[in-house]
Amino acid sequence: MKSWMIRFLAPCLALCGLALIAACGSEQKAPAPKVEAGQGPALWRVERAGLDGWIFGTIHVLPEGVDWQTPTIKQAWKDADQLVLEAADLQDQQKTLGLFESMGRSPNLPALDARVPAGERPELDRIVKEGGTSAQALSGYESWAAAMLLSAASQESLNVSQANGVEPVLIAAFKGRPIGGLETVERQFGAFDGLPEAAQRKLLIQTIHEAKDMKALYNRILSAWAKGDMEAIAKEDQNGEQPDPVVEDAILTARNRDWVGAVDKLKGRPFIAVGAGHLTGKDNLIDLLKAKDYKVTRVQ
Repeated sequence: MKSWMIRFLAPCLALCGLALIAACGSEQKAPAPKVEAGQGPALWRVERAGLDGWIFGTIHVLPEGVDWQTPTIKQAWKDADQLVLEAADLQDQQKTLGLFESMGRSPNLPALDARVPAGERPELDRIVKEGGTSAQALSGYESWAAAMLLSAASQESLNVSQANGVEPVLIAAFKGRPIGGLETVERQFGAFDGLPEAAQRKLLIQTIHEAKDMKALYNRILSAWAKGDMEAIAKEDQNGEQPDPVVEDAILTARNRDWVGAVDKLKGRPFIAVGAGHLTGKDNLIDLLKAKDYKVTRVQ
């Protein structure tokens, strides 16, 4: 099981509000992790001529009751003069959903079950049924978009919500100050939409493979995130099935490189908030900024 699936798919799903919602209340919820004194999600100070800000590693969807707003984080966003999220149009869910539908659908596509090996079809059927949809309904979507929707369906048991995530809290905290982004939602979807069909199908198949263990993986990542344990998050990427290199480069590495260019254009005291998975592992944003002579200091 790989954390890269949550890293890659969850931001886009959270943006869309497609399906990352709390599951039915009959399932017992795991207790929210507690942030102990002296701990908390990872936060860095980033400095270069004309720029003195922060980089914060977020988690886009959370269960209720995670108290992640430490005094250090609150002081940083109080001192900041702007909020910079992954996507500039994060707040416009109607636009985002419209982009997903226009970019993710195509006419005359093969049936969804025809795009996966015969041995994967029973698990595909299980996911779509438990998610309240059908393979037929998803057949109108390109393979990358179908993978997103399947991932959303498989995460129904996580008892998480975008409303409980980090970004809505930050947006409320920065009301009255500029809110921008390192890229657009169209750029996020475009990274998937531009994948060759063979890579899209590998993504689809791996989504099916990983559905069974999604809850255990999410809980491990959540616990590590709450402690600011970036090493533990990185180790999740070393376990289990490796992502397709074409997918990893397009969805993670290329975007991190683009984000360095976006940071280059920032001035003042920005509070930059991106998914924590972008701040650890190979070609992560922190290392790329250091390579361009930014001073990046861990402060929490």
